[in-house]
Amino acid sequence: MSGSFVKYLQIEKDIRNDILLKNLRPDDRIMTEEQLCEKYGVSRMTVNKAISNLVNGGYIYRVPGRGSFVCRFHVTKHATKGQSFTDDMLSLGLQPGSKLIDYRVIKGENVPDVASKLNLSASDFIHYFTRLRTGNDLPIAISYTYVSGKCVPVIDVNWLEKSFYEYVKSIGLRISHMEGEMTAVLPTEEQKGYLGVRDEALLLSAHKTCLVDGRVMEYIRTYYAGSRYSYSFVARMPDAGGEPLST
Repeated sequence: MSGSFVKYLQIEKDIRNDILLKNLRPDDRIMTEEQLCEKYGVSRMTVNKAISNLVNGGYIYRVPGRGSFVCRFHVTKHATKGQSFTDDMLSLGLQPGSKLIDYRVIKGENVPDVASKLNLSASDFIHYFTRLRTGNDLPIAISYTYVSGKCVPVIDVNWLEKSFYEYVKSIGLRISHMEGEMTAVLPTEEQKGYLGVRDEALLLSAHKTCLVDGRVMEYIRTYYAGSRYSYSFVARMPDAGGEPLST
């Protein structure tokens, strides 16, 4: 076993123990990579490996330009609750955040599979935007959203760094339900950068959002950092005398 291998494990263990023993508290900034290099007498690559493992394990998170911090929480969402991401964060006492990465208006012909889900034609307009979703500044998820131009002709982009569903309510639209599915996927290089993860699995939630008048307003794919977000559910079995609960 090489010295650098032992050292990165030792760095990882020391920081993890400081967190578990509460010597480091939620949102505390840990030592910089330069400081850790000096303390342990190792290379930047060795320190980076230890830090990356701690990030992947959900112990710390990175904020570009600011450093690495102790994670405050692991978000658990109830699969049977149709809450928005903003509602999920607020229900946990966390400050929700949205960073707009991209916004444009495209035509159905550019994304025929999405147009089909939105019941739009090739010539219909679709709002497309990408957002990084955070809780207390910790990157939780990245979402790719497609909104029907027939349902929402104009979007005030200022709302996209707050709550899009609140904007939907403000223009008089009422959401009825969501239809979707979940799966696990590996992150792209872009997603790794935004979420501050390496090769951990992401939880992909893809769903359509329907209005009370039956129209499909939105199709969204949201990729959650698996170490920071999970779903819980309760399933009642028919033999127990209750109706099955679909999730």
